Amino acid sequence: MSGRGEAGRLDVAFITSATAIVSENLREFTRRRPDVQVKLHDGFTTDVLAALERGTADVGIVRDAEERDDVDLSLLTSERFVAVVPKEHPAAGGDHVEARALAADPLILYPRSAGTHAFDINTQPLRNAGIDVQVAQECSNWHTIIMFVAAGLGVSIAPYSVTTLLPEGARRIELDGPPTVSRIFMATRRGDDRPLLQAFMAASESMTGRQHARSTTAR
Repeated sequence: MSGRGEAGRLDVAFITSATAIVSENLREFTRRRPDVQVKLHDGFTTDVLAALERGTADVGIVRDAEERDDVDLSLLTSERFVAVVPKEHPAAGGDHVEARALAADPLILYPRSAGTHAFDINTQPLRNAGIDVQVAQECSNWHTIIMFVAAGLGVSIAPYSVTTLLPEGARRIELDGPPTVSRIFMATRRGDDRPLLQAFMAASESMTGRQHARSTTAR
């Protein structure tokens, strides 16, 4: 264990699709603890969990992670999956699409090695429709995936939060059928109770509470 969480430095590893959450949590934490140096490291869910286990990260933000004996997962938020298609796609003019309507399109997604459990959840809508999932183009981040969709190279199934600012060539469409939910967690090493880590978790819990309050008020 690095011990950096006790010496004025906190290493936070995170998935890029949770950048907005990390930014808000970090803003709140630095407001409370301006004396602490925070170092950020991005990567796949598997990379984040590996960094935790090696001790090169103090806390991680992951999506749809599998449970591990030495890692505690605390739910931060959940969201639905949506389809992302090129603007010329036959479904692009509608508000909803069935997953089976995407069966003939090349799928653009991250590799399964990024996180087996996360990959299975992400592709669940396709598998529910009886589609044999084959990724045509593998990308390392959602920005690249969305840009390839906008270029007309294929379609994707994405968490809603990564589709809020789409390029001109891409369209977001709600998926019909049984809903599939993606969950974002804060990950820590089991039994790690260092003060700075606890302070970061408290700041994150505060932001999660505020986000829930805003969501409830908006309904």
